[in-house]
Amino acid sequence: MASLRELYPIPDIDPCWTVPQDFETVFDWEYDDGRKQMMHLYQKGKDMQWDALDRIDWSLELDEENPMQIPDEMGGIAHTPVWGKMNKKEQAQLRRHLQAWTTSQFMQGEQAALICAAKIVQQVPDLDAKFYASTQVMDEARHVEAYKKLLTCFGVAYPMTHPLQTLVDQALRDSRWDMTYLAMQVVIEGLALAAFNNIREVSQNPLAQQVNAYVMQDESRHVAFGRVTLKDYYPHLTQKERDEREEFLVEACYHMRDRFEARELYESLGLPVDEIVEAQMSSGYQQMFRTMLFSRIVPIVRDIGLWSDKIQAAYGEMGVLGFADIDYGELMKHDNDRAEEFDEMNRRARQEYVEDVAALGASGVAAE
Repeated sequence: MASLRELYPIPDIDPCWTVPQDFETVFDWEYDDGRKQMMHLYQKGKDMQWDALDRIDWSLELDEENPMQIPDEMGGIAHTPVWGKMNKKEQAQLRRHLQAWTTSQFMQGEQAALICAAKIVQQVPDLDAKFYASTQVMDEARHVEAYKKLLTCFGVAYPMTHPLQTLVDQALRDSRWDMTYLAMQVVIEGLALAAFNNIREVSQNPLAQQVNAYVMQDESRHVAFGRVTLKDYYPHLTQKERDEREEFLVEACYHMRDRFEARELYESLGLPVDEIVEAQMSSGYQQMFRTMLFSRIVPIVRDIGLWSDKIQAAYGEMGVLGFADIDYGELMKHDNDRAEEFDEMNRRARQEYVEDVAALGASGVAAE
């Protein structure tokens, strides 16, 4: 089987990315019982481990014309002259590449989360947080595995976008452990959850729905982990330290909001990049999507206490301040319930298959 890198339509992609780091590894000699809320998350992290090969029904297939069966309007270019000039075969190719590009960014982000979680295990001073972060390392490995397997069904994949790589680079290079949390657990995973939710709820392909629903069940806990840790830590910062983190948050949110351009995708297909990006960014759906991306971030930022006038003004300008009142606990419950719904659907499908096979066997015996 070809490696995923061989599916990149972009030539000369380096086989690896090296990020120099300089941080302290901390041992916790207290060995106390830990915070109740953190240990509860740790227990859930242990209890809810799953196998991507068994839980997901990989016998399901992607649609040839529209792999994840997503409305064309979600791509933001269905109303453009470029799309209108394409024949059905060209439109199908662009759909496949757009959906593969999105899924690729999910996979690339999951590997970044895997590495950040391993860094958190080393850096964070409290043993209870090390315990939970260790379960996240396993979760993220499983997510990379699941998205990699899904991408092989597309037959095409894309490298990490430059904007995402820039933010991941910041998360890994910063020697302060809480900045890794802030970049990964709050910003990157918060945005990812909103994007996963979009696929889970809009896609009509059961394989794509399952992968995203099960990943979301884990990622909701990861964001909650960041919330618990930072909410305890940030009241002890000086005003200067808080200002630094709020400045980072504002820049990171603007940075990530504007990363969904997929320029490398259009270039690889020989399409007019600037024309498509301009039309895409002005589409009503894309504007709504870029706003909804922050539905998971804003309530967490408020809860961890980085809620100055500067932060609120930035979120107000972005049109996302209203998300502050969202109950994140309810979002977590919904993510868990949706994953269990897919488990039940798979259980029923397997039971029906067994019953059908048994019925065929019985009819064969009767015929004899």
